[in-house]
Amino acid sequence: MVDTTGHPPADLPRLLHVTPRRQQILDTAADLFAARGFHGVSMGDIGAAVGISGPALYKHFASKEDILGQCLLHASDQLLAGARELLSGAASPQAALHALVARHADFALDNPALIVVQEREWDALGTEARAQVRKHQLAYIDVWTDALRPLRPDLGATEARAAVQAAFGLLNSTPHSARINRATMHALLTTMANQALSAPAR
Repeated sequence: MVDTTGHPPADLPRLLHVTPRRQQILDTAADLFAARGFHGVSMGDIGAAVGISGPALYKHFASKEDILGQCLLHASDQLLAGARELLSGAASPQAALHALVARHADFALDNPALIVVQEREWDALGTEARAQVRKHQLAYIDVWTDALRPLRPDLGATEARAAVQAAFGLLNSTPHSARINRATMHALLTTMANQALSAPAR
């Protein structure tokens, strides 16, 4: 079993409780933000897409900025929680890293709109929301770095983090990739990411 705390730090911000209706709103908003851009979407647009009035949307989220922040915070929270769960049950460092790569590939392929929104709309986040999302992202990078370093003793901590972030760039390229079937794309992404992370530094 790979060593992991299994719990977020005490100061790690928590997202709102995600009811089925809130999840529907977040998923729909992510699709709209990805297609039109954050500033090209109104609360009325989001409400219409989920079948409720714009004013009724405020019962679930305080603002459009709140929806964007919760989209990215929820995505980061899912990735972090899933990564910690994988590591807690991994039989070896190699198995842990391969599981992390496979799960991130699954997430990227299943949530292309979120990948696009995170890439394009970071500057639209408020200061507090940006800080909250960033805390989750840094914790997620730490989980990967801790999994990688036993396999790559040639890398220092800074180099290992850079390697992990480069792997994220590869795995998150799915929205811009050629349209091939999911299974083939998943196999391609995981093979390339695993090879990149396991290649010895020159």
